[in-house]
Amino acid sequence: MTETQTIAQPKARILRQYELLELIRAYNPELNEDMINRAYVYATKMHGSQLRASGDPYYAHPVEVAGILTQLKLDEASIVTGLLHDTVEDTDATYDEIVRLFGEEVAGLVQGVTKLTQLEVTAERTTQAENLQKFVLALSKDIRVLLVKLADRLHNMRTLHFIKKHEKRVRIARETLDIYAPLANRLGMNEVRVELEDLCFFALFPMRAPLIQKAVKVAHGNRKEGVANIRQALEKRLTDSGITARVIGREKHLLSIYQKMKDKQKSFDEIMDVYGFRVIVDSVDTCYRTLG
Repeated sequence: MTETQTIAQPKARILRQYELLELIRAYNPELNEDMINRAYVYATKMHGSQLRASGDPYYAHPVEVAGILTQLKLDEASIVTGLLHDTVEDTDATYDEIVRLFGEEVAGLVQGVTKLTQLEVTAERTTQAENLQKFVLALSKDIRVLLVKLADRLHNMRTLHFIKKHEKRVRIARETLDIYAPLANRLGMNEVRVELEDLCFFALFPMRAPLIQKAVKVAHGNRKEGVANIRQALEKRLTDSGITARVIGREKHLLSIYQKMKDKQKSFDEIMDVYGFRVIVDSVDTCYRTLG
C-alpha cells in the first residue's frame, strides 16, 4: 500500500488587522500602528483576488506569517516584511515602491526573502542540503530575513495538506526536512524545528504518522502532566542531594520516535523513552555528581 492519503483539516480563520496589532502591542507597546496598518492593507490590495490551494484568499498567508513572527516577538520591520514578503515576487509591486512606501530597511528585508524564495526554485536536486544551508546563511546578511523565511515555510507546511499533488507535497516536505528544520535548529528555534519535522512526518507518511500519534496518546495519556511530574521529582532529588540544577523536560516528537523505531527495528511498544530530560549544572564536577 502506498502512502498517498491526504490529511483533511479545517481552514484557519484569517488573523484580523486589529488582532495583529494586539499581538504586537502585547510585547511592544510603542509600536508604529500606522506602518503595520498600511502594510496590512497594501498586502491585501496587491494580492487582490489571488487564491491559495486551500481556497482562502492569498493574503491570508502573509497575514499568518506576520502572526507567527509576533510569537517570536520580532520588531516592526520584521512584521511588515512578513506582510509584504510575497508582494515583489507575486504581484505588480516593485522594490522601489516598497522603498517609497515603507523605507529601505523593510525593502531590503523583502528583497532578501525574495532571493531565498528564488533559491528554492533554482537549486538543483543534486545540491547537498548542508551546502544549501551554508549558502542560505551566507546569503542572508540580516538574520531577520531567515526568521521571516522560516515563518513563511512554517505556515506553508501547516497548510501543505491542501496541495492536491502528492509528489509536490513530498518534495516540499523533503526540502523542509533537509534545509529548514536544520536551519531552525541552528538558530536555536527548537519549537519551530520540532513542528516542521512533525508536519513533514505527516506529509511523508500520512498513514503511519496518525497511528504513532494515537499510540503515544494512549500510552501516556496526559503527557504534559507526566513530564511535569517527572521533572519535579528530579528537581526534588537533586535539591535533597545539595545539587543546584535546572531540569528541562520534553516529550519526544513523533518523527524522532518513528526514526528510532525504524533504526532499531523495534515496535512502538518496545520504544520506551518517549520523554527526554536535560539537567543543566554549573560545573563538570557537579555534572558527575548528578550522574551518580
